[in-house]
Parts: sequence; C-alpha cells; structure tokens
Amino acid sequence: MSSLLQASDLAHEDRVVWLEDPSALDYVRQAQDKTPRRKGKPRYFRDGRMVGFTELNEAAEADPDSGLHKRRVFYLLPHDRDTEPEGLYREGAPGEAVDPRTIEPGKVGMKTERSQRGLSAVERTVA
Repeated sequence: MSSLLQASDLAHEDRVVWLEDPSALDYVRQAQDKTPRRKGKPRYFRDGRMVGFTELNEAAEADPDSGLHKRRVFYLLPHDRDTEPEGLYREGAPGEAVDPRTIEPGKVGMKTERSQRGLSAVERTVA
C-alpha cells in the first residue's frame, strides 16, 4: 500500500517528525498506518525500528467506522542497507522505500539514485 500512496492520501499531513537524522539514511520505508491520534508518536508493531512519522492537522477526520486516522510511518528493517551495507539491499531497495530527503508533509516521497543504488553509487557518479 505504501508504494501506491497518492497525494490525496496525505492531504491532512501537518508535519514530519524524524526520530533519527534522515540525512544519514539512503532510504526509508514508508507505510500508512491507522492510529487513534492525529499527533504524537504512534505505536509501532513491525520488526526493525521507526525512524519517523507524520502528524495530521485539525481538519483530519477519523475513519467513521474505525475511529482511526491514517498516518505515514517511516521505518527500517534489520536487513536494510543502513545496518547491512553489503547485504540484500547493497544495491536496489524495497518497493516501499523512498529517499528521506524527498519527504514533505502532503507529498509522496520519491525514489532517487541514492535510494536505489546507495550513496557509494552516487559518489562514483559525481567523482
């Protein structure tokens, strides 16, 4: 679902909160989770670690059936490039991965050369 996000899914995002410095990461995984609150750190139930999340503005309405709000969560799994640079994602990235430098409230993150190939590939291209 996260790789299929549309700007309309993110219309009520107010801000992005980073728990880690995003400039140190080639990519983050993004997903849209249902949470009971518009703001604050949401619960996290995945393997790995949450590295950021979005907060919603006051106009964001909860789903009438569940009473929950849809918010983006940014995370990394134990086998991602930041902890295993020579592992599975030494080159390439998971489908839901985007460059954290392209993430803004209300805008879908983008894949870049750095998110797909890694910083070392970008440095080789520039040099």
